[in-house]
Amino acid sequence: MSTYKYIHSAEVINEGRKEKVNILVEGNRIMKISKSSLSDFAFGAEVIDAKGMLLLPGVIDPHVHFRQPGLEYKADMASESRAAVAGGVTTILEMPNTNPPTITKEALEQKIELAKENMLCNYGFFFGITNSNLQQAINLPKGLACGLKLFLGSSTGNMLVDDKAVLKDLFSKSPYVISAHCEDEKRVKALTEKYKVEYGENAKAEIHPLVRNAEACYLSTKYAIENTGENTRLNIAHITTEIELSLLTSGNIEDKNITAEVSPSHLWFCDEDYSRLGNKIKCNPSIKSKQDRDALRKALREDKIDLIATDHAPHLIEEKDKPYFSSPSGIPSIQHSLQIMLELVNQGEISIEKMVEKMSHNPAKLFGIKDRGFIREGYFADFVLVDLNQKTTVNKDNIFYKCKWSPLEGYTFNSRIISTFVNGDKVFLNGDIVSNNKGFKV
Repeated sequence: MSTYKYIHSAEVINEGRKEKVNILVEGNRIMKISKSSLSDFAFGAEVIDAKGMLLLPGVIDPHVHFRQPGLEYKADMASESRAAVAGGVTTILEMPNTNPPTITKEALEQKIELAKENMLCNYGFFFGITNSNLQQAINLPKGLACGLKLFLGSSTGNMLVDDKAVLKDLFSKSPYVISAHCEDEKRVKALTEKYKVEYGENAKAEIHPLVRNAEACYLSTKYAIENTGENTRLNIAHITTEIELSLLTSGNIEDKNITAEVSPSHLWFCDEDYSRLGNKIKCNPSIKSKQDRDALRKALREDKIDLIATDHAPHLIEEKDKPYFSSPSGIPSIQHSLQIMLELVNQGEISIEKMVEKMSHNPAKLFGIKDRGFIREGYFADFVLVDLNQKTTVNKDNIFYKCKWSPLEGYTFNSRIISTFVNGDKVFLNGDIVSNNKGFKV
């Protein structure tokens, strides 16, 4: 197969502009972009007719849980990276909640080796902070991790950090972006016990936004922001409430030390959906009110929220079907994140240019992902080709997750992911994985 690809007549959304261009790819990089024909340069190239379709920079998802090593019965790098590219995601940054957790240099290096053999998309890994591993974290070789993950609320793998001295040192010394899960641990524990007494085994998912409420999020986010050092880059993970937005400022991501991300699930669902979907939309922090959801959408438009990140977290359906207090939190979501956002574009909630900024440009900027996140000459050829004139109905036959379910089953999107290119390689086409070439570490 030719190492050249010629994508012609594409409607490209990139850097705040929409324009029809032709693109020549050589190997894994973009060789030339032009409004004029490039056919004279494209002899022998694979020709891809993109007329009538959108070409977007590949989505960079900076918050996922792929479960490997140790939890492969739920998901693994191969299955979830297949789901990623099926949804137009070309790069992921994966969290440390595995078994063993990624809280040592050795565990981080083990994950990188696993990824070389299994990941269809590009990848980076967070290093998890504990009360006892700060020195190891700040002395990691440059670029080994993509960032540091801080849990200020309940977590797995001994990663709850509640030692104030450790937090002070972390916020003043971290050489990496810190991604913080912010929920007040004492408040969540107290409310959990309260509702266990009140409801017991009869509890339903509808109480989840009461157990993990807005105040718990606000207090923890406020604490993290107030303790951030002058030069520390702090990213508030999966923000969920209107009240937390009062702690954030609007502006360009390059001008901020404190940023925030939101998940498509929190932009799509609200507490009215618990009665229909139950534990399928149980996640931490919880999905909250319609008022909160609408405020998150507005904050995204106004640049108070900087990134879109799924927090993709698959569990077996048998686990989710357990009673509320026994059911794990987490939603499989990476395959449909781009289509959710395109649906919100269609509804007038966000412009497509702003969507691309939050899903591709800004993650690359914040985490220093070199030569990705934009459609530029010399950059890696990470693209997704989308048809807005075809529909996609989510069902078990077209779900790539290892767990084989989604809370979106039965929903019909007004878009279709046609193909996804990772490092110039067409890995997904018309519903099928068509290449087993592996992604690169970023």
